[in-house]
Amino acid sequence: MGATTCAAVEAAEDLTLAARVDPALGTTLDDVLADVDVVVDFTRPDTALANARACVQAGVHCVVGTSGWDVGALDDEKGGGKVLFCPNFAIGAVLMMRFAAEASKHMARAEIVELHHDQKLDKPSGTAARTAALMDGEVPIHSVRLPGLVAHQEVILGGLGETLTIRHDSLSRESFMPGVLLAIRNVAGIERSPLVGLEHVL
Repeated sequence: MGATTCAAVEAAEDLTLAARVDPALGTTLDDVLADVDVVVDFTRPDTALANARACVQAGVHCVVGTSGWDVGALDDEKGGGKVLFCPNFAIGAVLMMRFAAEASKHMARAEIVELHHDQKLDKPSGTAARTAALMDGEVPIHSVRLPGLVAHQEVILGGLGETLTIRHDSLSRESFMPGVLLAIRNVAGIERSPLVGLEHVL
């Protein structure tokens, strides 16, 4: 995701890629905070919170795509930077979550099946957890990790004599880039921080 994001930022006429943090290249977050307006974090659940805190304290806005960390731990963080955590940047996935939330008001029960590549570290995915949180009732989540997958989710709702399935498929990492760029362009104007969900800047 990091390499795809860097390419998308470089291709955007209104954005400039100021730096890329990569320990393999000898660069750290601390090295670049003085030179950037927005940091995009696609790292690991065990480093995302510390990265976001460093950004807030340095007055740098942070767009986080890493899931599996405690966003609420930033609630009392002081500093000038704002944090927007997006469990999913695909526009279709955001719509899928919205549709599932609405459908759950009218169907008896629902379950979520989320499927991701075998290198994804967290279970359930941030997208599935966010979807379940937006829906009415208790929604069980089933996680699948297999090679060959990118990011897929089905919300299956059941009612009397009927089912409704809402599915989203990301077939490449490029599917996330319009949402990533949207978040970068709008994070400075969010009304509160931290804020969860790309829908707030759509």
